Amino acid sequence: MKPQHCRAARAWLDWSQGDLSQRANIGLSTIRQFENGLRTPITNNLLAMRRAFEEAGIVLNDDPAGIAFVGNPGAKDQNESGEAP
Repeated sequence: MKPQHCRAARAWLDWSQGDLSQRANIGLSTIRQFENGLRTPITNNLLAMRRAFEEAGIVLNDDPAGIAFVGNPGAKDQNESGEAP
């Protein structure tokens, strides 16, 4: 995952950095520094972010765009609607 994928996935889900921090159970500073290109998180933190996105219906892949929304009817977004923006 690249920083721009993380930002795009959060925007698609209407999540703040704090939302991702809570859902992935990692530090807010880790997300801020990653998205600003200041550091690459350890593998466990990258996997936790990916898992949080996947549980919400976002798939990160090797396609040129690197991100797709496949939807997950059981997942809830920030507004608890379960629908993609």
